[in-house]
Amino acid sequence: MKKFGMLFYLLLTVSLAFAQEVRPVKNVIMMIPDGTSIGVYSAARWFNFYNGKSDKLHIDPYLTGTLTTFSSNAPIGDSAPTGSCYATGVLQQTGNVAIHPEVSDNDLFPVDASRTYQPAATILEASKIEKKKAVGLVVTCEFPHATPADFSAHHYNRGNYKALAPQIAYQNLDVMFGGGNGILTDDIKEHFAHNGTTLIQDNKEALLNYNGKGKVWALFGNRGLPYNIDRNPDTTPSLAEMTGKALEILSTNENGFFMMVEGSQVDWAAHANDAATMIDEFLAFDEAVGKVMEFAEKDGNTVVVIAADHGNSGFTIGSRDCPGYDKLSIEQLFGAVSKYKLSANGLESVLVKTKPENIKSVFKQYTDIDITDEELQTLLASKNYKEADYMKVASSNNLAHNIVNILNSRTCFGFTTGGHTGEEVLLSCYHPQGDVLRGHVKNTDLNQYLQKATGLQMPLQELSDNIFAKHTDVFAGLKYSIDKANADFPVLRIKKGKNTLEVKAFSSVARLNGKPFDIGSVTVYIDKNDTFYLPSALAKKL
Repeated sequence: MKKFGMLFYLLLTVSLAFAQEVRPVKNVIMMIPDGTSIGVYSAARWFNFYNGKSDKLHIDPYLTGTLTTFSSNAPIGDSAPTGSCYATGVLQQTGNVAIHPEVSDNDLFPVDASRTYQPAATILEASKIEKKKAVGLVVTCEFPHATPADFSAHHYNRGNYKALAPQIAYQNLDVMFGGGNGILTDDIKEHFAHNGTTLIQDNKEALLNYNGKGKVWALFGNRGLPYNIDRNPDTTPSLAEMTGKALEILSTNENGFFMMVEGSQVDWAAHANDAATMIDEFLAFDEAVGKVMEFAEKDGNTVVVIAADHGNSGFTIGSRDCPGYDKLSIEQLFGAVSKYKLSANGLESVLVKTKPENIKSVFKQYTDIDITDEELQTLLASKNYKEADYMKVASSNNLAHNIVNILNSRTCFGFTTGGHTGEEVLLSCYHPQGDVLRGHVKNTDLNQYLQKATGLQMPLQELSDNIFAKHTDVFAGLKYSIDKANADFPVLRIKKGKNTLEVKAFSSVARLNGKPFDIGSVTVYIDKNDTFYLPSALAKKL
């Protein structure tokens, strides 16, 4: 009864949220400042004000409400299921990337067990397939990281880059800007050569001067880009620069475009409890918001939706270590943090190369902090490497963690955790005719709004059934087998008469009697049920 009541409430709020008219537009842009709690907005404004800049953010005029974001079985979400819900409208579990979840004992709303592991079509895929729009992703993480994957790939495990990376490549994106050179495979590069994708690697000038008409990927770094505060502006573009170039390229499509832009590393800095870096990352994201809104208002046919996928770290301006909270001056609150010139990770990379006798002076150079002898000994006793898991920087005894503790001891910022938090996030929206999403809504509502703004005629669930049907249904009555010689990329073989159809996992290219052809969407193989999910129309090829 309790779950039925919750389901009724969810359906009621969805119907009320969309009683208003949402007129379709040519271009739709989704922007996600990953892991950004409301305190970060406040700190960014005060930081700018203290440093002689306007206390107005580019995002401010477009704030329209708040948004609850959650997983199918937990109020506090992970980036994979929360971003996936924005992209697909389907509630999912931790680790899930645009896929229907398993049933659990803790489901907040009923989960359809008959669809478990079925890939859920995304707003990006629908924009490309149904509306023939250009599509693009712009991020500061590696390209198969959770949020970009949420819009362009499908799997139950966000960490399976072997399955996610090729799907993103075989989506034939018009634009992919971000990190991840170390993840590219020979197969991906060969596919780019076949489909005319220009690949730009670690070359900012080549990206910003690109004037071609084809698809383009520009990747920087082995994995994610450096934090903005650590970035060399001569070699690595800012998020705003990448966003501006993406708008220039995507807007040439006569049918319009869908683009997702993520400020990926606000979240990473929040996991590390690195306040200065978190503020700087959000301000870099807000600069990209400025580029997008300038384009949208001038274009007159573009919708923009901006929302974090979850909160992170319980960040506050004010802490128990700073008594007299209402007497603290802006200097006391923002003076120290304004002098930090590197992230904790960036400073770590400097200190690991610094002789012990010089650490005090180098620390002073980048932070204006005179560390104590005790703090020096703590740094020298640290694990002398960068913590491999960015989610654990705030909780493990690594050098970056101890640097963060020293930096935060000179501020009045508070943190409750090194993980995600479950409070509402801020929602911003722009529609040229005023049909904005407003008030308090849920993540499922946001997806419904994107579908309406895009003008989709086919609901995403119907598209899912068309392009992600089980191979056992599509080829029922025919002879088929799954070749697992390459366990990472199984091949489905179907025979009918003299014809043989071969479909490779995580690709959009199949072969009929040895001849390759594009099937129009990616195929997904799920090992847990030994099933390929692929277009139902493939049966007609035989």
